[in-house]
Amino acid sequence: MATLPPEPILPGSPVHDAAPQAPAPEVLAEALVALHGKAAALAMLARLAPEPVEIGGELGAVIARATPWQRALVAQTAADCAAMLECGLAALGTLTRRGQDTAAPALVLWREFHAARAAMVSVLQTSATEPA
Repeated sequence: MATLPPEPILPGSPVHDAAPQAPAPEVLAEALVALHGKAAALAMLARLAPEPVEIGGELGAVIARATPWQRALVAQTAADCAAMLECGLAALGTLTRRGQDTAAPALVLWREFHAARAAMVSVLQTSATEPA
């Protein structure tokens, strides 16, 4: 457990020189929609039912209430996940072209994405007054 609240330990905090690069809630929601679009392609290769891609309702409200440090952290995690999915989908595409089964490796990648997504949602749901 961290002994400092998240603001002092994140890049862009007063401790660091750079200003926080927190995207607007709408931009973050668009990034998450794009990420879920890639995840839908992965789900198909893993032989899983795709999940809904729209970000709205309760999650949209959570994004709107998120503090700048939360949005910055989620945006960085979403970018990392997108890079992971792009590389993984490229590798799975190679397996598909070779006629090999993609279900097992795609499922492993899906589990990594699922864990990262759960962490992003957890960060967004963390109250700004809660210690990290």
